[in-house]
Amino acid sequence: MIKRREDLHFFMVTKRPERITQCLPEDWGDGYEHVTICCTMENQRRTDERLPIFRELPIKHKAIICEPILEAIDFHEGLGSWCEQVTVGGESGNDARVCDYDWVLNIREQCINANVSFHFKQTGAHFRKDGKLYIIPRNQQMIQAHKAGIDFIL
Repeated sequence: MIKRREDLHFFMVTKRPERITQCLPEDWGDGYEHVTICCTMENQRRTDERLPIFRELPIKHKAIICEPILEAIDFHEGLGSWCEQVTVGGESGNDARVCDYDWVLNIREQCINANVSFHFKQTGAHFRKDGKLYIIPRNQQMIQAHKAGIDFIL
């Protein structure tokens, strides 16, 4: 069905990039023009595991999602033209873990250095900035991220 619906853009997210090649159709080649596949990388361990696998997959449009971001992440200069965007966001809910603004800014800087678009999606429920912890209501998390004005769009 995805191949037939070229009038739509499909956006798929996985945390298991090692399984992608088993699931691709025979005529996939290096991917369909109207399909973006994203891989989540929420902490350094998962980034170290998933980034090398995801980077080498035959996908035309790739993006990374660091949501919920759980700690500082270093891509070790592994970002580049193969990745179209990195999206970062904090965790929502009463038991949400902290999202530190310094982590967000660090990923933004890595994206700028690699010439990769960056989007700060949401603060999360527990947002730390300049050492102060803010409790952000769910309906304000995306708004507050947008107000930060730190997106880097190519």
